[in-house]
Amino acid sequence: MHVREQKQLNPVQDEVLALTAVVRPILAGTLYALKADIVQEAGGYENLKLKMLPRLYRAGDGDCGICFEYAVHEAINRRDGSVLERMTDAAKLCRLEGDWPRSILFGLEKSGTQQLIDTAANILTDDSRLLYGTRGRPANLRRHLQTIAGAFRNRNTRPALPYSIRGLWKADLFFGYSDMDKDHWLATTVKINTGQLEAAAGLRIGIVPTKQGRSDSVRKDDSKNLVICPLPHDQDFMQIFYEGWRIVQAFIGADANVPKEIDLPRPVDREVARILAERREFPILDVIVAIAKFGQPELLETDTKQVGAQVLKGRAATEMMVAPLPIGPDLFGK
Repeated sequence: MHVREQKQLNPVQDEVLALTAVVRPILAGTLYALKADIVQEAGGYENLKLKMLPRLYRAGDGDCGICFEYAVHEAINRRDGSVLERMTDAAKLCRLEGDWPRSILFGLEKSGTQQLIDTAANILTDDSRLLYGTRGRPANLRRHLQTIAGAFRNRNTRPALPYSIRGLWKADLFFGYSDMDKDHWLATTVKINTGQLEAAAGLRIGIVPTKQGRSDSVRKDDSKNLVICPLPHDQDFMQIFYEGWRIVQAFIGADANVPKEIDLPRPVDREVARILAERREFPILDVIVAIAKFGQPELLETDTKQVGAQVLKGRAATEMMVAPLPIGPDLFGK
């Protein structure tokens, strides 16, 4: 057997680093929330310069939620301790454990849906199995991807999915492990508005912000057949996310320049906006990649030790996580 030990390498103590890290997925979410036809008219996602974002962006009710999904996905793959530790606890309540947790972004309401599906298909294998929380053989996830997408676009096609996973079109990401002798995944819904969290056949984890006055413990909700995974606020992930969201909104409002002090009173927020403003002439995807080195480095170190005679199968313990954000047109750095 193997014993997995995780220790936090870099506590969140430098606000500029932490905010720069969370601004990257917020920028990506904002970019891919733009109407695809408008982006193509402006040169495509790969060529759209940062200074063009204020010209094309139109605020919508779901924008913050989309950016939240990107931020959670990126935090898991970046091994952010405040998110990853809670997700591994949630997975344990679903009877799933492993050595190398990963996230596959899958929200079908986003622009570039086919790209998300194709990327997921490349990451998954014929051995990838979805654990859906009821009795029965785990579903072959890769085989059902196109059917899930069709169910999102047309409710009349939803009966084509097996009853046990008929609600998978509501999944925002898949969380799981593809190491050692397992390749198992859990369909996850991510809602910034806790009131919008809904159960659906096949969904197993619901990620939400911690609600004021409510417990932030990871817990199982038997009525929904969901494991609720609240992300904490004060001096933690949700506070950093909301501050990053405000920075990007103020930056857009200032025409991709450093906002006025009244819009961003805190010097650390203006410093992050300055990092962006200095790169306004470069493509957004290139900026997202370039500023990664200025953000909070990965927060967890995983040490996998062999106990007994079993030999580690599949991926080596030293394999790095899949790149969580775009390099060129691919959201996963392939």
